[in-house]
Order: sequence, then structure tokens, then C-alpha cells
Amino acid sequence: MKEHVGSCESCKKDLFCMDGFFQGEIAPSGKLFCYSCYIEEKKESNE
Repeated sequence: MKEHVGSCESCKKDLFCMDGFFQGEIAPSGKLFCYSCYIEEKKESNE
């Protein structure tokens, strides 16, 4: 089952929950990110 959850805060890519697993990351702030944008977001916040 594929269910639309939201969009990436950075690139606006659609994010889905597939068979109960979220296909992205949720930042501590509660914002949704795709995997690649989340990695970039973490790099920027650590600098």
C-alpha cells in the first residue's frame, strides 16, 4: 500500500509511506525531507 504523506521541505518531492514504512526523514523540528535533502540539511546544521 502506498500512501502520500507530504512533500520534502527543500526540493518539494512527494513523500510516501509504503507498506507502513515512511520513505523519507522527519527532522527534529517536525519538517519532512527526502533522504538526500535530509543529509544536506544535517551537514549544514553541523557547520
